[in-house]
Parts: sequence; structure tokens; C-alpha cells
Amino acid sequence: MEKDTVTLKDVQEAAKRLASVVHKTPLESSHTFSTIAGHEVLLKLENMQRTGSFKVRGASNCIQTLSPEKKACGVITASAGNHAQGVALGASKAGIKSTIVMPEGAPLAKIEATKGYGAEVVLAGSVYDEAYAEALRIQKETGATFVHAYDNPAVIAGQGTIGLEILEQCPDIKAIVVPVGGGGLLAGVAAAVKAAAPHVKVYGVQATGAPAMYLSKHAGKWVETPEAHTIADGIAVKQPGKITFQLIQKYVDDIVVVKDDDIAATILLLMERAKMIAEGAGAISLAGILHGSLPNVGKTAAVISGGNIDVNMISRVIENGLVKSGRRIKLVTHLSDRPGELLKFISYIKEHRANIIFIHHEHAGRNLPIGQTQVEMDLETRDHAHGEIIIAALRRAGYRVELI
Repeated sequence: MEKDTVTLKDVQEAAKRLASVVHKTPLESSHTFSTIAGHEVLLKLENMQRTGSFKVRGASNCIQTLSPEKKACGVITASAGNHAQGVALGASKAGIKSTIVMPEGAPLAKIEATKGYGAEVVLAGSVYDEAYAEALRIQKETGATFVHAYDNPAVIAGQGTIGLEILEQCPDIKAIVVPVGGGGLLAGVAAAVKAAAPHVKVYGVQATGAPAMYLSKHAGKWVETPEAHTIADGIAVKQPGKITFQLIQKYVDDIVVVKDDDIAATILLLMERAKMIAEGAGAISLAGILHGSLPNVGKTAAVISGGNIDVNMISRVIENGLVKSGRRIKLVTHLSDRPGELLKFISYIKEHRANIIFIHHEHAGRNLPIGQTQVEMDLETRDHAHGEIIIAALRRAGYRVELI
């Protein structure tokens, strides 16, 4: 492989190496998302890939290109996410040792999953940068090969096999939309697709809170951001790749950004309408189609890059999504402190067929006048309009109701 670049031949050779390691994941058309987008939308389901993410493609390809001498020294990386499991499985399949350095606060489930794929896990530091520094120290001590998460030509070529699969599965595809963090996936897909089918548009989608590659693409030069904050933790990258940036500049048509609220809404929509779990980084490509400013060029594939979302994040996404869509409202009001007042208030809720899922009735408080009680209530409603009807009815009945 030529240094610091990736060709179609590199990606084709990667596909051959990976044939016995990874799944050829489905490319499924979605009536729901096609209707919303106004053109046919297909989902490339890398959340159904081994380890639950596309990362195993690049890691495995990189490992398989190592010389026997390098393989004998093993591989090492720093990661608290999908790359860790990809390297662990890739090394296990190649029959070599892998060491994964993870921050001490990494979720136990991810630590155990990485161990389950055969890796030795080392916990070091409180943040990724400290784990990365420890990985480099161990690498110098042991001679192991460091497998970068994205800025490595062999890793990029492995990720690019997704692009070839999409072209094979849907020869008349018009555009492919890809999540962007460090840029390995987007660079690989774009390099492969633009060489094999130059007419196909390739777009990237990044989070507004972690826009390094977006800024780099639009500035025409490599840009680092001081911080990266997004619910799409898999693409929360401050420093995009330099190899990936060069490929993205050459081959990618455009990159857009979307807000975290739109990512969360898309995760919820995938759960409700497609019965599918996607992490934030996995859902952001579809969020770009549904909420971004991507042009409508016809049949479009969204790469759902991973499904390894923390269960606590799922609960927060659901709660946030229900509130944003008007299906959950929280209100507060004051009632006279006498028998029957609470029941009377609730009767209005019952009349408008809302479901009470939480209620707190307080008789005494610092700012609560004597002779009054305060009621806080969470209601399950159909939509924004239903909630507005209920609030209006309560106010007509004389209640001073506030949304909280």
C-alpha cells in the first residue's frame, strides 16, 4: 500500500482479506425514512456487524497486512469504544496478541466485551489522552504495532469495503451518507466509491459539538478544535486524521453538521419505526438526511455505523425524544388545600384522555402560601397539539398552569 494514500485496489484487496472475518451487512430500504426525506433511503446496517460496529473492518485489515515479524510482537491501541473491540477480534482471528489500553472509567460492559474478544485490557488514566500516552509507552517497551483508530491507510482501506458493498448491493445508488469523526470511514468509502462509480455523491455528517472535519473541509486546511462534546461519543474527535483529511478533500462532495437533539430524535425514530438500535455516531448519517442540509439527489444510502449504545443513554434519549415530540409534558399548578381539589383537577386530565405517569402533591413549602398545595405532574400525551388542548382547558377552568 502506497504511503499516506488509499486506492481502489487497496480497498478491493482489503475486501478479500476480510471475507472470512466480517459480515456483508444488509442494505435495507425504509419506507418510513424515504417518506420523510422525499426520496428513497436505504440503511447500510453496520450496527449488525460483528462487534456491533464497522470498526472491525479497518482494524482487521490493518492487522492482516502486518509482516510475520510484526505479528509476533502483537498489536496495541487505546480506545474505550468500538475500535477496542475491533482490534481485539481482528487480533484474535489472526492468532496474535492484542493489548487495549482503556481509561479507568470505561464502562464495565465495554471492558468485558473487549476481554471477551481475546484482548488483554489495561486500565490507565482518567481520560482517553492519558490512556493513549500509556499505550504509546507500552508500545515502545514491547515493540507491538499501534493500530490507529482512523489515521492509517490499511485501516481506511478496510473501512472503505463498506462503499464497495453498497455499490454491489445497489448499483443504481445516487448518494452515500457517512458519519464523520476522525474521518477513517468517510475517507475509505469516498476513495473506493469515487474510483469505482465517480457519479455517486459521497457526503459526511458531523455533530455541531465536534465539527473538526467539517471545519477542515470548508476551510480547505486541517483544523483542530479545542473540545468535542456530543452525544455521539464515537465521533467526538478534536483532532481529525491528516491522512483522512487529504482523502476527504479529494473525494468527498460535502460535509454537513447536525445538532444533538436531531441525533437523539433519529435514534428514537429508528427504535420506534425500524425496531433498530443505533448509537449516536451510528444514527448521525440518517439524521443528516432527515434534519441536515444535504441535497436531494435521489436514492441514498445512510451508513448506520454502529449499535453499541449505553443503556443509560437510551433512557435519556427516549425521555428527551418524548418531550421534544410533545408526547410527554411536565406541568405545575397550585390548588386550594381542601378535600376533593386534587380529584377535581385530575378529572380534567381524564376528560382529555392523557395518562398521568408521575404526580407530586405538596402541602407545605418555602414559597407555598398557607391554604394552597402545589401539584407537579408528568403527562403522556399524543403530540404537541394534544398537550396544548389540555393546558388550554385547565386554564379555562381557572387553574394557573405552567409547563416545566
